[in-house]
Amino acid sequence: MYNNFALLYDELMTDVDYKEWYLYIKKVLKKFDKDPQFILEMACGTGNLTSYLAKDGYDITCFDLSTDMLSIAYNKLNKYKNVTIFNQNMVDFNINKKFDCIISICDSINYVTDKDELLSTFKNVKNHLKDDGVFIFDINSYYKLKDIIGNNTFLEDREDIFYTWQNYFDEDKNCSEFFLTFFVKDERGNYKRFDEEHIERAYHTDEIIELLQLANFQEINCFDGFSFNKQNNKSERINFVVIA
Repeated sequence: MYNNFALLYDELMTDVDYKEWYLYIKKVLKKFDKDPQFILEMACGTGNLTSYLAKDGYDITCFDLSTDMLSIAYNKLNKYKNVTIFNQNMVDFNINKKFDCIISICDSINYVTDKDELLSTFKNVKNHLKDDGVFIFDINSYYKLKDIIGNNTFLEDREDIFYTWQNYFDEDKNCSEFFLTFFVKDERGNYKRFDEEHIERAYHTDEIIELLQLANFQEINCFDGFSFNKQNNKSERINFVVIA
């Protein structure tokens, strides 16, 4: 879960193009002939995608497990009358409403590291979708987590922030462990250190499909990245479009 990192998230994650995410979701909705009014966004983070959806006039309900992320999201989103924010967990969220569309982006699904809990997540999604509703989400592929991120270390040195990102891939658990160490300069020019650990589960596509089927989804589509091309063994991100 994001804690202190939440305060730096938007500054450091400039490589994540939320407008591209938004435009891809619009293409998905058009391709699958969906015109949702009520959208639920799971693991909304600091509300970057939510802002695009809100500007477009959708009625948005969003939630995240991290209160630190939500405090930042609230400051961005409180100007919109069509956004409702909750502090909930994907595994056992309970909102007394059904939605036309449910979205989860930026490999949030990989953070559910237990297969039984991921099945619970998918069942929850199914229970919160209207008939013929659409579920749009993505995962970091097994290939990306094992062979690209793998056991590598990444460094970044910015004007006021220096951080290291050390990774370890556990082949027995199929999990990628991320060890992050930050040094952040304060107003006096001193550096403050903090550390965070994150874990993502590497799922094979077949595992995800099996769990979706167990959750009684009827139509399951998966694509390579931000496209409608068939995924391949070098796909780094896999997008799923699932119809209830």
